[in-house]
Amino acid sequence: MNYTEEELRYLRVLSQQFPTIAAAASEIIRIEAITRLPKGTEHFMSDLHGENEAFLHILNSASGVIREKIDQVLGEDVPAAERAELATLVYYPVQKLPELKAAQQDLGAWYRKTLLRLIEVCRLVSSKHTRAHVRRCLPKSCAYILDELLHAHFEDHDKDLYYGQIIESILRYDRADAYITRFCQVIKHLAVDTLHIIGDLFDRGPRPDLILDQLMAHHDVDIQWGNHDVVWMGAAAGSPVCIFTVLKTSLAYGNLDLIETGYGISLRGLERLASSVYGGEQAERWVPHLDPRVHENAAAQRRNAGMHKAVTLLLFKLEAQVIARNPDFGMQGRDYLNQIDYAAGTVRCGGKVYPLLENEFPTVDPADPTALTAEEQELVDGLVRAFTQSERLQRHIRFLYARGAVYKVMNGNLLFHGAVPMTEDGAFAEETFEGRTYSGRALFDYCDRRARDGYFAPVGSHARQAGQDFLWYLWCGSLSPIFGRSAMTTFERLYIADPATHAEIKNPYYRLVSGPDSAWAAVRILAEFGLEGENCHILNGHVPVRAVEGEDPVKAGGRLVVIDGGFCRAYHRRTGIAGYTLVYSSHGLTLRTHQPFESTAAAIRDDEDIVSKTRAIYTAPRRILVLDTDEGRELQKMIGDLRRLVDAYRTGLLPQENSL
Repeated sequence: MNYTEEELRYLRVLSQQFPTIAAAASEIIRIEAITRLPKGTEHFMSDLHGENEAFLHILNSASGVIREKIDQVLGEDVPAAERAELATLVYYPVQKLPELKAAQQDLGAWYRKTLLRLIEVCRLVSSKHTRAHVRRCLPKSCAYILDELLHAHFEDHDKDLYYGQIIESILRYDRADAYITRFCQVIKHLAVDTLHIIGDLFDRGPRPDLILDQLMAHHDVDIQWGNHDVVWMGAAAGSPVCIFTVLKTSLAYGNLDLIETGYGISLRGLERLASSVYGGEQAERWVPHLDPRVHENAAAQRRNAGMHKAVTLLLFKLEAQVIARNPDFGMQGRDYLNQIDYAAGTVRCGGKVYPLLENEFPTVDPADPTALTAEEQELVDGLVRAFTQSERLQRHIRFLYARGAVYKVMNGNLLFHGAVPMTEDGAFAEETFEGRTYSGRALFDYCDRRARDGYFAPVGSHARQAGQDFLWYLWCGSLSPIFGRSAMTTFERLYIADPATHAEIKNPYYRLVSGPDSAWAAVRILAEFGLEGENCHILNGHVPVRAVEGEDPVKAGGRLVVIDGGFCRAYHRRTGIAGYTLVYSSHGLTLRTHQPFESTAAAIRDDEDIVSKTRAIYTAPRRILVLDTDEGRELQKMIGDLRRLVDAYRTGLLPQENSL
C-alpha cells in the first residue's frame, strides 16, 4: 500500500498511542465490538421556559423510559404501587428515602430487597454499554463495590457468600442509603446517553437558572438556541437592547425572582426611575400577567406596572437606535417612536395611521424621540454593568455558547428551534448581510458566527457591537431562523387597538411543512443539511402545537416533529397538554405526550408520575447499532486508520516499539 507523506505523518502520530501491531490490533478488536452494541438512547426536550420542576421530573424519568425499565425488570408479579414507589425513589432518592424508611417495620429486609431491585434495573440500563463505560459512570467513592454488584451472578454458589457479604457489610456499616442513592444516580445516567434541548430555556416560567444548573451537571447535553435564549445571551454580553428586552419579559410575567435572586441583579435604580416618572400615571394596562403560583399585593403590582412601562419605553428607544445603525435588518418603519405624531396622538404603522391607545411618553422628546434622558442613560449603564458582572449569569451563558448552536445534525436528525426561512414557492429565502447573500444552511451558519461575535469579539470592537445587535435581530428579525415570523408586534399590541396590526405572520416554512402533501419540503430541507433516507427527521419547537384543537405535532408526512407542546403553564390552556418530548432508542423514535405536572412535592409524596402517551414516529426494521450512528461512522474511520498502521508495521514503513 502506498502512502503520501501526509498520511505517513499521521500514522507516525498514531503510532505513539499504539506502538506495536498487538496494541493496534487490540484496539481494532475493542472498537469493532463497540460498533455492535445497541445505539444509545437520545432524549429530546424543547421550550422549557423556566418550568424547572416539570423539567426535572421529565429529566429524572427520561420521559418514562426508567419506569418502562422498572416494569420490565420487576414484571406484573410486583404490585404497581411498589413499582411506582421504586420509580419515585430513582427520580428523587434524597427526598424519597427518609419517607420510605420511616414506613418500614423491618428496615434491613427492605434495604436488601431495594438494593437487589436497583441492581437489576441498573444491569438492564447498562446492558447496551461496555463495562469500561459503566465503570466511568460510577462514583469513585464506591465504584469497586458497585461494579462488583452490577456484575454479580447470585446464582453462582461459589460466590454466594462473597456477594451476600458485600450487601450485609453495606447494611452493617450504615452505607445502605449512600449505595441506594448512588445506584439511582447511575440508573438515570445510563438510561439516556445524550440530552438534546431544542431551544427556549428562558422566560415566562419561574426559574430557568435552576434548569441551567441541572444541565451543567448533565453528562452529555447539547442545546439548539431559541429566540428566548439568544436575547439572554445578548443581555449577558452587555447589549442594552437585549437587557431591556429580557427585563420587559420578566416584568410582563411578574418574574423578578430570576433577575434579583437568581442572578443577583438589583432593580432599585429601575424602581426609582419608574416611581419618579410614572408613579402618578394610570398603569392598569401594564400590570403583569401573573403565574397562578405568584402572589402579589396591590402595591407590588402597581410598582411592577410602573417598572414595566419604564422598561418598555426605554426598550423602544434602544430598538430604534439598533434599527438605525443596521439597515441590513430591513426593519425600517418599526422604529415606532419616530413614527408617532405626539401632538395628534397617532402612529404610522404599515402605511396607515392609527390612534394611540395611550399618549403618555414623559421621557420622550418629540424632536429627538430615541434620545435617552440623563437618568435613563445612568440606568442603562448601571444595568449593563450588573448583567456583565453577574457571575452566575455569565457561567450559564458561557455554557450555552459551549454546548449550544443554531442547529445540530446528529444520527439522521436535524435539530433547530424555529424555522428554515423560505419563500411561498418553496425556495430558501435569501437575506443579505454585510454585502453577502445567505440562504438555507449557509444562513444558519452565518447566524451562528454572528451570535458568537456578540459575546466573544474583543470588548469595544465593531464586531462585538454588531454581533450584539445581531443577537437582538435573531430574537425578532423577520428572516431569523430562530424567530420565523414577520415581526414581534409588541408595540402594536400595547398601543394600537386594531387587531390586524397585532398579527405576527409565520414564515412560509410553517405552511409548506404542514400540508397533506408536504413531505417534499422536509426532504428538501434535510438534503440541504446533508441528510437523506427514511430514517431522517426534522425536530423543532418554538410554535406551541394546539393539540386541544386537533393539531398534529407530526407533520410533512412524518418527516418533521414539533415538540413544543406547552411546557410553560402559560400555554397549557392554548395547547391542552403540558409538553412533548422525544426518545430515540435502538428501536426507533417515539413521541411522548405529557399531561400537566402538579409539583415535585406531590410527585414524591404520592408517587405521582407525569401521565404520558407514547406514539411511534419511526420504527427501525432492525435494532439500531452503534455501527449505524454518526459515532459508528467515526469509529469505522478509526478502524481504517488502525488497519493502515498495522500494514505500515508489517511492511516495515514504520518500526514497532522495541523492534530495533
